Amino acid sequence: MFSIEDHIFLIITTAEFIIGMFVNGYIGLVICVDWIKKKKISTIDYILTSFSLSRIGLLCIMTVNGTILAFYPGVYENEKIKVVLNIFWTFTNYLSMWFATCLNVFYLFKIANFSHRLFFWLKWRIERVVHWSLLGSLAISVLISLIQATLTNSDYDFLKTARHKRNVTELFHVSKIQYFDPLTLFNLLAIIPFTVSLISFFFLITSLWRHSKQMKSSVTGSRNSSTEAHVEAMKTVTSFLFFLFVYYLACLLATFSYLMKESRLAMMSGEIIAILYPLGHSLLLIVGNSKLRLTSVRMLRYGKTACMM
Repeated sequence: MFSIEDHIFLIITTAEFIIGMFVNGYIGLVICVDWIKKKKISTIDYILTSFSLSRIGLLCIMTVNGTILAFYPGVYENEKIKVVLNIFWTFTNYLSMWFATCLNVFYLFKIANFSHRLFFWLKWRIERVVHWSLLGSLAISVLISLIQATLTNSDYDFLKTARHKRNVTELFHVSKIQYFDPLTLFNLLAIIPFTVSLISFFFLITSLWRHSKQMKSSVTGSRNSSTEAHVEAMKTVTSFLFFLFVYYLACLLATFSYLMKESRLAMMSGEIIAILYPLGHSLLLIVGNSKLRLTSVRMLRYGKTACMM
């Protein structure tokens, strides 16, 4: 029998999964329809399509993983299932992060203005840089997934031993001597895309500050539009940094929930919060992208008109 907490967890995660799939599927569908109509795809649309596909994969594996951890933890005793789930989670997780980072870097080079030669060289070759960055992100994600597959055994041994310890002092004694958890350290590689996005954010702030100083002498429409572009780009980067930070805090809560008195409730809370990352960030991207936003408004108007008829 499922408890009240179990039913709440199922309802919330199911709702998050459905909304997340709809939001990310909407991004991919709108861009693909526009691609078919125009018979060409822009760089930003190319990034967003890759991004939405990676988020759909991440949503699927996170929902499956959360359900197993909450209701069928014994499944992870099967070595093959454990390895497959870990590989898919790592692959979609890192792929999603790197694609989002590519989007942030694209906004930086497309909107910011700096006089440095290297910046100009990259700015004029941004399309080629983006294509190679996406391929590089795919290669890095595959490599990290394969490496993590070899670390799964030690991680599971650590967690299995931890659950049999009665107190925290004994647990940390065992973890330090016998079962150092390499996956915890390995997942710190997420700092790299986080740092790249953070650097992009600071460069955008610097570019906006310099642009604002130039506007004091003369105010034109183009400069106002440039300011708006800077602000929108900064909102996009900030939303990614915020959701990624919350996502990893939630993952840490779920991973180390066995240290808490209400371990199962802590694990469920961590899973629920973590799924907000591929859902919330994608939703804000729709709001910040004029094509996606206007298409959604037209769809809502059409749906409202159809309901009234």
